[in-house]
Amino acid sequence: MVSLKNWKDEREELAHMGVELPRYDVGAVRAAGVEQPRWIHFGAGNLYRAFHAQIAQELANKGLLDRGVIVAETFRPFTLDEVYAPFNNDILQVVMNADGSLDERVLAITADGVFANSQRPGDFARTKRYFESPELQMATFTITEKGYGLRDAAGELLPYVKAELEAGPDGAASSMGIVCALLLARFNAGAAPIAMVSTDNFSQNGRRFREAILAVAKGWLASGHVSQGFVDYVSDESRVSFPWSMIDRITPNPSPETEARLREQGWSDLDLIKTSGPTFAGFANTEACHYLVIEDSFPNGRPALEEGGVIMCDRDTAEKADTMKVTACLNPLHTCLAVFGCLLGYDRIWAEMEDADLSALVHHLGYDEDLPVVVDPKVIDPQVFIDELVCQRLVNKSLPDAPQRIATDTSQKVAIRYGHTLNSYLAAGKDVSGLTYIPLTIAGWLRYLIGIDDEGKAFECSPDPLLAELQGRVFGLKLGASDATAVHASAEPILSNKEIFTLDLYEVGLGEKIEGYLLEMLGGPGFVRATIHKYL
Repeated sequence: MVSLKNWKDEREELAHMGVELPRYDVGAVRAAGVEQPRWIHFGAGNLYRAFHAQIAQELANKGLLDRGVIVAETFRPFTLDEVYAPFNNDILQVVMNADGSLDERVLAITADGVFANSQRPGDFARTKRYFESPELQMATFTITEKGYGLRDAAGELLPYVKAELEAGPDGAASSMGIVCALLLARFNAGAAPIAMVSTDNFSQNGRRFREAILAVAKGWLASGHVSQGFVDYVSDESRVSFPWSMIDRITPNPSPETEARLREQGWSDLDLIKTSGPTFAGFANTEACHYLVIEDSFPNGRPALEEGGVIMCDRDTAEKADTMKVTACLNPLHTCLAVFGCLLGYDRIWAEMEDADLSALVHHLGYDEDLPVVVDPKVIDPQVFIDELVCQRLVNKSLPDAPQRIATDTSQKVAIRYGHTLNSYLAAGKDVSGLTYIPLTIAGWLRYLIGIDDEGKAFECSPDPLLAELQGRVFGLKLGASDATAVHASAEPILSNKEIFTLDLYEVGLGEKIEGYLLEMLGGPGFVRATIHKYL
């Protein structure tokens, strides 16, 4: 048996197993990272463990990164305490190849894990010290889209954000408040430049990130907690930049299938660690395919990220690459499979792609309605990208991805995944009322919110910050419904909400069509599938 916790003592056996090991002085690189970090990453979840840590380790292997990465959490310390600490911050990355083979590597580049929250004062003080270092070049983020949110569906500041703005930096509790407080510490320590790099999976993430930080900084200024100089510092992108990015690597929660295969290989300490949210383990399972495109705006310098496979470019190219992926060639298809997969009883994406109706649906959605309005970013060919997705990635039986995972936070995603494409049609002077598969998917989401599958059985919807509010809207809808007026009363507050979709779907001629699809899906057991099949 071999152990991730003791991998340094089992190098020969691991090498014989084909496990790739670090090719640098792990102790020296980690110590240097703790002393004066160049890279801090916020969000200790599976995407960092499967992707960012690999990029950093590849740079270290090439002698291009001499300091380990600091990993920070702001919401809760569970991952650091239960997933990182027991394994000395080491990670086993498991790449699930389509042919069923596994590529495994020990990622030992994480130098420290800190809970950047006043609930743990020692950790928070250590994080501030890291941020005060003029040698820190960048902070990257995978905190999910909701981590940047300051407002509710009505556009009002969330109550805890209002309290945070009034209390000032010492009362920072949200992710954006905590990050702004860390930037304040950096400003007070000499105002060294830094790049704040959101690599979260939504469009114009750098813009949204900057706007959120500025909202907090200006709120503190209005409350008398900070100076105009601090606001000027955060506002100046020659000192604090917020590069735009596109990220793409399907990274499911660690799965029982992967756990079993690793145990068969002889790994002794990689059992699943289950939580009320994502599942963790000492390993992170992911696919071979990956893309990371980042705007090259780093006012304090940066590691040679391109040597780790990152595509560095200007903002316009980064935006086009992201728009191509997030609004057309991947994410809308993923959300479509997510909501209908939950309704039709699936727990694996690859199994959905063997369903003739669902496979045809995502083909129509992607090729017929999304691809026609995509602008080619040049660094990635959209046609090649979507072909790769539907022909190789989504059908990969080795990748244990679940529709339930992808359905998380859908209310935060539909504006980008569908609203953006609709706006692109409108900007080009095209009528959207003739579209079929985008409105059909939106209707599927409303049907999903009811929490009753296509067999009439109750299921638990995935976590979403607006779930209670949205389910309250559709609460009265039942299978067998035939009252169009009742459907309208439930759907209209959602479909007309510009905070959710960026546009009023009735004003563009789609609201009634979506209501009609929803009414059909409510006809009784089996009517979700029948409705999908009807429109193929």
